[in-house]
Amino acid sequence: MTQASSTPSRREQILQALALMLEEDSGKRITTAALARQVGVSEAALYRHFPSKARMFEGLIEFIETSLFERIRRIVDEAPTALEQCETIVQLVLAFAEKNPGLSRLMDGDVLTGETARLRTRMSQLFERLETQFKQILREAELREGLRARVPTSAAANLLSAFVEGRISQYVRSDFRHRPTAHWEDQWRLLGSGLLAPTPAVNV
Repeated sequence: MTQASSTPSRREQILQALALMLEEDSGKRITTAALARQVGVSEAALYRHFPSKARMFEGLIEFIETSLFERIRRIVDEAPTALEQCETIVQLVLAFAEKNPGLSRLMDGDVLTGETARLRTRMSQLFERLETQFKQILREAELREGLRARVPTSAAANLLSAFVEGRISQYVRSDFRHRPTAHWEDQWRLLGSGLLAPTPAVNV
């Protein structure tokens, strides 16, 4: 996890250990007993900080949400054009997954198989929120820049979101060999060039 403090609390240590186990034990089911050994505490100590393993996963999902959407808000405020906003957001999410392999397994959802449905729903909602952000950016492009998505806005936003999800899934399936940011510049040149076009003039 990339935002750990220099003196993490026990709660943070547990989440960091869980993220590390997700990275190092790819494909294995994480047990609280193994996690307790990783942290160097008893299982009872784990449950003093988190009432269940599901809550531990929720803590990691909250970290992902906060890390990404705080930066996305800054990108929307600072990047001058819709195309730059979309490019920077896609690159942000891919780079975040690449730097946090364990968390990328959560983002892909594979590690949540067999866990409570609430966790899978929450992870799905993160990507729905990302897609909604793309929709908003593309809609505002027409108002602010006179540019319109070349396909319906919903379809364009879904394409960007699906691209992100697909690259993360490739990363996880390859046991972190196929980096999400590989070929990024070439791929964005193709995606970006076909994303927006000038709004047609209205004849009056």
